[in-house]
Amino acid sequence: MPDRMTDREMADEIWYWYLNGKNRAGFPESYLRGIQMIRAIHGILPGTPRCRQCDAPIAGWAGKALGYRPSTLTPRLCNRCEEMILKNEGSAEVELSLLFADVRGSTSISEQKGTREYMEFIQHFYKASAGVLIDRNALVNRLVGDQAIGMFVPAFAGTDHAAVAIEAALEILRLTGHADPDGPWAPVGIGVHTGSAYVGAVGSKDGVNEIAVLGNAANLAARLSSKAAEGEVLISEDAAASAGISKRKLEKRRMKLKGITRPVTARVMTVTSNH
Repeated sequence: MPDRMTDREMADEIWYWYLNGKNRAGFPESYLRGIQMIRAIHGILPGTPRCRQCDAPIAGWAGKALGYRPSTLTPRLCNRCEEMILKNEGSAEVELSLLFADVRGSTSISEQKGTREYMEFIQHFYKASAGVLIDRNALVNRLVGDQAIGMFVPAFAGTDHAAVAIEAALEILRLTGHADPDGPWAPVGIGVHTGSAYVGAVGSKDGVNEIAVLGNAANLAARLSSKAAEGEVLISEDAAASAGISKRKLEKRRMKLKGITRPVTARVMTVTSNH
């Protein structure tokens, strides 16, 4: 790493630290000292919960007085840290696990329900899914349409993020009623994949940035989700190996996925047969 970084190089290093929970050898000492100083100052302030990155109190009178509030990505991160990372239009490679959860037959459900009832149904699904993702330290990348997406990165979910993502998927199925004798209140299929991807901030014309996952990992997780039947979690071989479940007696399903050149083999889990 050169002594004088370009703005892009600096942004990339910040993203690497943010996603992986550690800095590389070339990370500027001055920036590290700044982070340590901020954490030390915030550590004096009362209040819980606290930001995982800067240790600022997100709740309580001190946090409120200083303008701290939960991030839109996860309440375990403060709004200032979210703003900081999104302003740095860089990216970094990270091995992460991705979870895509889809409501099956949402078009038919919307036709059967009135507009307000359908909105309440989807809101119920979002709250249940987001609660699980947040409890397991995922970054809730998106809640759109009939889909919830969680990113499990090492800095937040730990190095065993694949196992955490699979447990989160099964918990979402439980909370949507897939273990209930009367059947689910929301028919959901889920895909989980673990792989390397570039994750970073992508800007729009109006100056609003959002986190994007660049590479095949997100596409594969999304395609697995679209192939999962109601009440199923389709787990890629990479995620199964990373989670240590490759030797378990799970159904294997080989399939052709749209946009994926080669056939993909996935492990199938359900809450009734596996937990």
